[in-house]
Amino acid sequence: MFIVFLCDLVYNLNPISDSLIKRTMLFLSVLLFVVGCVRDVGDSTSEVNEVYLTYWCSPNQQEIELAQKVVEIWNDEHDSVKVRLQPIPASQSSEEVLLAAIAGGTTPDICSNMWPGAMSDFIKAGGLVCLDTFPDFYDVMLSRVPDDLLESFRAEDGHFYQVPWKCNPVMMVYNVKLFKEAGIEKPPATYSEFLAAARKISKDIDGDGKPDRWMGYRDIKPIWWQRLFDFYPFYIAATGGGTLFKKGKLILNNPAAVKVFSFFQRLYMENYFPRSTLQGDQFLAGNIAVQFSGTWIVSYIERFKREDFEYDIAPVPVPDDYRGPVYTYGDPKNISIFSTTHYPGYAWEFVKFLISKANDLALLRKCTQIPVRKDLVTDEYFKEYFKENPKIRKFAEQAPYTRGVDGVPDLKEIFHIVSLEYEACCIYGVKEPGKAVQDAERNAKVVMEWNRQ
Repeated sequence: MFIVFLCDLVYNLNPISDSLIKRTMLFLSVLLFVVGCVRDVGDSTSEVNEVYLTYWCSPNQQEIELAQKVVEIWNDEHDSVKVRLQPIPASQSSEEVLLAAIAGGTTPDICSNMWPGAMSDFIKAGGLVCLDTFPDFYDVMLSRVPDDLLESFRAEDGHFYQVPWKCNPVMMVYNVKLFKEAGIEKPPATYSEFLAAARKISKDIDGDGKPDRWMGYRDIKPIWWQRLFDFYPFYIAATGGGTLFKKGKLILNNPAAVKVFSFFQRLYMENYFPRSTLQGDQFLAGNIAVQFSGTWIVSYIERFKREDFEYDIAPVPVPDDYRGPVYTYGDPKNISIFSTTHYPGYAWEFVKFLISKANDLALLRKCTQIPVRKDLVTDEYFKEYFKENPKIRKFAEQAPYTRGVDGVPDLKEIFHIVSLEYEACCIYGVKEPGKAVQDAERNAKVVMEWNRQ
């Protein structure tokens, strides 16, 4: 913690020369490495069988099985440093469990289920190790993660407390047969193309005067996390990879947000999306043409689809005047080291083992989740997997063009406010898009200010 304090001190000195910062940071990095190594080696040489790292993984069964295999291999290959695996204890959310563990000093050494949206709370509580103080941090990260994507995980204090590990890019999953029947040869790439397709596909099939086939469907309940699968990926796409904050300032009230609200308002007002909750899986039943989802949907569809059901994957649509690569929400989960660890050096070595090529391939095969690795689809090591799983390859191609959420306080409350305005504007049409976006930003700022008093 002393080294982390010094790092923060150096970053906050003003004025200070760039060269002095670089020399000081180099010194601190070397000092941290030496201190970590001396402590680890000192502890491990006296009683080599008593060096243990505790690793918490997601409570998801597939990830538990993956973690069990990873830990088994590590322990077989390391005589002096053993890892104990424990799924995150059950609760309403992993974030609540981790915050409680930080408060009680009972955190693990490593956790691989870190949601970027909660990082601010963890950092403020002093619960995490500053990872960029490890001498090889940037070499390891930049060999794996695109520069701009890595930068999106930098904390407000200028440091990194999480290793980008895996993501589930939100993409458009569509019914190929319904598209072909409507004369649509390729998936819509823009708002106008999507609306044109919706006009052809959305129909009253049984003649009762009510639509019973729709272009798409989204859960209409104003629950904050629902917006991570409609408004937010479309917002990221419309802004070319932007998020809700820039340099710590909320920037929600902008033309891209208004365009997204306007687009979804039209979908509901013209009955291309239903305003009701549908029973059963209407996508597999052939009554919904489009879903917005992550990679998990592929294994689900393959398990439950009819033999003649044909589907494919495409990026989410963008505004008609947008140019450039299409970004989306990545739904990332990352890896952190907790400040209660007695062995930060060993913990860092285990983290690097977790993100090795072999374990990235195991993540794909076992969990159908995408490792955050910039060379994933071009690396020969993964070639056979993607040949066997071409639809997962499309998610992998999207992965470098993803964003997470801002690691700021009040994020859930901000998304809740966005959800309320989305409901009023998009679903029920009682507000104009510009007014709804303006109100969302104003109300979010009120909440943020209130919480800081």
